[in-house]
Amino acid sequence: MPRDIVIEYRPIGVIHSPFKDVRGTPIQPRAAEGARGVVEVYPEYAEGLKDLEGFSHVILLYHFHLVKGYKLLVKPYMDDELRGVFATRAPARPNPIGLSVVKLVGMDRGRIIVENIDVVDGTPLLDIKPYVPNFDVFEADRIGWLERAVYKLRRARDDGRFVKR
Repeated sequence: MPRDIVIEYRPIGVIHSPFKDVRGTPIQPRAAEGARGVVEVYPEYAEGLKDLEGFSHVILLYHFHLVKGYKLLVKPYMDDELRGVFATRAPARPNPIGLSVVKLVGMDRGRIIVENIDVVDGTPLLDIKPYVPNFDVFEADRIGWLERAVYKLRRARDDGRFVKR
């Protein structure tokens, strides 16, 4: 495959959340416990939501629209050392795609009510997939540098270090 191929995506909707500013937004769904949001799917894609209500959780894929470029070495939120961007969940990456597993609370005419949302209000939605533990959960033998930092998650919040200025 040629390295200069262009891949384009169009949003299928928008994510609404209580987080109006990047600063202070939880950095993972586990740190956003109880935060409710609405995933608005554009009408031309709403038919694709059929049967989704049977799942307790969904995977949201979205575009980090507020990030400013990227660096291959970043200082992640829960560490003071520079790390390779692909060993972090930093939003500023070559392809600024975010992923969140959220609880599906309800659905109403192209709108999905979710909990544990860790996304800034107005974020463009790229895709939705059902979360299936049998497919998506693996026993992890190691979690790299995060082993020493994962305990910080509950209080970690975005401080704006990756947003456009």
